Amino acid sequence: MSYSIQLYTLRNAVQEDLAGTIRRVAEIGFTQVEPYNFVAMAKELGAALKENGLTAPSGHAPLLSQDQDGIFAAAKELGITTVIDPFIPAERWQSAEDIQETAAQLNAAAQKGAGYGIRVGYHNHQWELESTIEGRTALEYFADLLDPELVLEVDTYWVAVGGQDPVDILTRLGDRVKLIHIKDGPLTTETKAQQPAGQGKLPVLDVIAAAKSLEVGVVEFDDYAGDIFEGINESLSFLTAAGEGIKA
Repeated sequence: MSYSIQLYTLRNAVQEDLAGTIRRVAEIGFTQVEPYNFVAMAKELGAALKENGLTAPSGHAPLLSQDQDGIFAAAKELGITTVIDPFIPAERWQSAEDIQETAAQLNAAAQKGAGYGIRVGYHNHQWELESTIEGRTALEYFADLLDPELVLEVDTYWVAVGGQDPVDILTRLGDRVKLIHIKDGPLTTETKAQQPAGQGKLPVLDVIAAAKSLEVGVVEFDDYAGDIFEGINESLSFLTAAGEGIKA
């Protein structure tokens, strides 16, 4: 298992100076990033990653609302091997029929991605855990509808905000979970209150240990009241210090 940084965390810095931001990420000690909106910035991002010796094993892109061939082509150019749909709104998680439709659309996207040698995944927010379908969380109901090659990137913080225990959810989802988002804080929807890993209410190390098939742990802040580069540095330092006991 390795650690990455979701570049959405650094979106303001990326907009101001993408190359400089990637350089600072490398200086902090990250060797991997998870890009967002990578189709629009593929050329510049690819150059910055190469210059700093970084890789991007996963990336976020809206597969159900944008051109999939364009997304997969850009991903291949950047060396991204897993493209994750990061957001399907809450209203689409309230009925079995809507969830079945979403799963079918992502299964189709995964078939297209396979033609590019790229795997497809999905990343949750809190509403997939707040909604219950046939006695289970909507996320678990959804997972059972996915083709075997499709993976989940579980945002462990939003699982807890959604009222579920992330350790239990990760245990039940099992081998489907190949990536997780690692963040910490007071477990509320107030994103600016988020904190570096190990400083909030989430049992971060227990959560990581519960993901038995984990390939990448992705550090993320949706927002942060402090200096964001200091925040990601503190998160990585905590994870690295604890890592001898949890790294696969």
